Amino acid sequence: MRLLVICFVLICLSSCTSKKTIKSRSISEVKIETLLQDSTLNVRALEVKFNKVTVAASNGHFYRLFYDKKTIGRINFDNGKNDLDSIGNNNFRAITITDHPKTNTYFPVFGITIGSPAKLYKHGTLVYQENHPKAFYDSMDFWNDQEGIAMGDPTDDCISIIITRDGGESWTKLSCDDLPKAVEGEAAFAASDTNIAIVGDNTWIATGGMASRILYSPDKGKTWTVYDTPIIQGKPTTGIYSIDFYDAKNGFAIGGDYTKPNDSLNNKIRTADGGKTWQVVGNGKSPGYRSCVQYVPNGNAKELVAVGIKGIDYSNDGGENWKHLSDEGFYTIRFLNDSVAYAAGNGRISKLTFR
Repeated sequence: MRLLVICFVLICLSSCTSKKTIKSRSISEVKIETLLQDSTLNVRALEVKFNKVTVAASNGHFYRLFYDKKTIGRINFDNGKNDLDSIGNNNFRAITITDHPKTNTYFPVFGITIGSPAKLYKHGTLVYQENHPKAFYDSMDFWNDQEGIAMGDPTDDCISIIITRDGGESWTKLSCDDLPKAVEGEAAFAASDTNIAIVGDNTWIATGGMASRILYSPDKGKTWTVYDTPIIQGKPTTGIYSIDFYDAKNGFAIGGDYTKPNDSLNNKIRTADGGKTWQVVGNGKSPGYRSCVQYVPNGNAKELVAVGIKGIDYSNDGGENWKHLSDEGFYTIRFLNDSVAYAAGNGRISKLTFR
């Protein structure tokens, strides 16, 4: 009998310990350290991969964090041979870096410009150009070191999607015959390079404007399905501005109307079934319009950080309630780990430490 009682007590203690382990923490403040400040910069494309922080800016240049100096410095590709100064002014809103298949010292940098002609560069070399007058690319990402995707506004009757299968050397635009038809006025926002979310082979693309929907592919862009969302939509300035997935099931999207940044009705949505269905959360509660949302690593799909022109906000209950951490405005953010992130915006690139 005594042995049974001891076992029962141990089980209870173990259960309590387990519950404490999975309990979400509560971040209460953020420390902001400016790494680069330049009034000529407008930065919406930032990537943190392979312990590297890489940035593409509106002035046509790329920047990378130098950890030894804790500062951001400009990248000159191929020792300056392919410096983008010689190519002309480019406004980058999307960037990604990939792992090189043969070495861990060379990480190719990709960037794509907005407007027409749309120009996609691999480490300073032009690898794709689209001259359609409606060309406007918003976001890009890679599944692995060989296969990548970029998306943009419709040039015909579907969202523009280009794909590479050879490490970014060549890109092919998908036919509208193979994609869901766009709704009149449906497009996307080049607000923070977070229109695309990838988990494994799964890919989600968020649209906005007159219709704000999710394009989903389970097989790295070979087949596509489209899902409706309940986020605010119906005007050129409304819809999803940013999407992120914690795993293959749990995702979050945020947006609103950037012309009404304080409005918080129907601007935050969440899915628990891989994007098939979405529910409005935190309705009528701050934050209002935000241009970027990211899951906090190791946050059990509960911790989120959103940034925008009106500041930085944090949730530890999956987006139901939010804590306003700072009035400092940023366009985009990426996490290095569960406490450190890098953010960029109008005129600056910063390191953010959450506590």
